[in-house]
Amino acid sequence: MTSSTQTSLPLMEHFCTLQGEGRYTGQASYFLRLGGCDVGCVWCDVKESWDATQHPQVSIEEMVDRVLQSGVAIAVITGGEPLMHNLDSLTQGLQEKGIRTHVETSGAHALSGQWDWICVSPKKFKAPLPSLLSVANELKVVVYHKSDFAWAEEHAQSVGPDCMLYLQPEWSKSDEMLPLIIDYIQSNPRWILSLQTHKFINIP
Repeated sequence: MTSSTQTSLPLMEHFCTLQGEGRYTGQASYFLRLGGCDVGCVWCDVKESWDATQHPQVSIEEMVDRVLQSGVAIAVITGGEPLMHNLDSLTQGLQEKGIRTHVETSGAHALSGQWDWICVSPKKFKAPLPSLLSVANELKVVVYHKSDFAWAEEHAQSVGPDCMLYLQPEWSKSDEMLPLIIDYIQSNPRWILSLQTHKFINIP
């Protein structure tokens, strides 16, 4: 893990788009995708993010400026696994400029940074920390197999009472899993369907 005085981070890509998943679906957001991941999901669609050394170190000041220039009010820090890095300075810089800070994490690393919204998407490949689940605003479980419903319920027991619960079909198995998710939510209405709308409308 990097030091809290870190002045730069490995940035794989950055772009302004609409949030495609979860609670803030459809809202304009600026994504900062950091390099580095040790979770290793077999169905990951950004495996090129895994090796942090393959991506340039970009200053936190420059990243904050890019978000400001976009004019949007939400910065989404994602990866890879963003919490492999200390994000205190990045989130402080964004919040000082009035930008909301959202993180998308597997929950496998300790929390750093100051967040307006924490989305934890637990993975079987490396289990989330209880401390991350307890502060999650959103639990988003990717359903790849029928057994993932039990996995989802297991982790829903560890989040707070106000945490929003989402089930999202893994993209390549959506035709198979989506009908099962719909049936499951009808029987378990505290869960909400999340779709990767950015893929349907062909935006980043």
